[in-house]
Amino acid sequence: MEITRVREELHMITLEFGTAYLWRDEHGLTLVDTGIAGSAGPIERAVRELGLDPAALRRIVLTHHHEDHTGSAAELARRWSAEVVAHRLDAPVIRREQPPVPPVLSPFEQELWDGLPPIPPAEPCPVHREVRDGDVLDIGGGAVVVHVPGHTDGSIALHLPGPGVLFTGDIASHVQGRTRPGVFHTDPARALESFRRLAELPVETAVFGHGDPIAAGASAVLRGAAEQLGQR
Repeated sequence: MEITRVREELHMITLEFGTAYLWRDEHGLTLVDTGIAGSAGPIERAVRELGLDPAALRRIVLTHHHEDHTGSAAELARRWSAEVVAHRLDAPVIRREQPPVPPVLSPFEQELWDGLPPIPPAEPCPVHREVRDGDVLDIGGGAVVVHVPGHTDGSIALHLPGPGVLFTGDIASHVQGRTRPGVFHTDPARALESFRRLAELPVETAVFGHGDPIAAGASAVLRGAAEQLGQR
């Protein structure tokens, strides 16, 4: 487990597999995604290492239903009575009421997929609040839910216009200095549309499901990546 300060209110927690983001404001703590099953302990240690009380965790936002994002949500919600938030289209999969739709893989993605380590199954998790595009959460002065389908049907990003922060989920990645759409999408064409939508948002800081944060100047980076895609 590794903790990275992105900005005063926001820390990235890099887990054995997956990434969680901790947002702190006057209303308490919000966790965005939870890594794979078994990550609750490392996440709690990270919170304590930051000098914070895990009992202040009010909310867990899940950007989509994949098990490297939802794996520890149920355990953390139980431990700290936190509200779990997800899009209404992914909520039934998170609760294990219906199976996930498999991704459509390119040959390159198939190689990546085949090389992934085994991921433990996520425990069924309650979703206390099912959201839609445009809903606003009480985070950072108002976090707007942005529905970005394509990775999964119910993938969401969070846009905090006040502080200028964007949580992209897996619609976008920023790996080795390169910003681009993520991988393993159920609908690659819709995922590309969603990536372009995120690139239109005014943001200073962007954090991703996979890869390094962009602490400053994120809008220009996302727009540039979207423009390059349009030239292909």
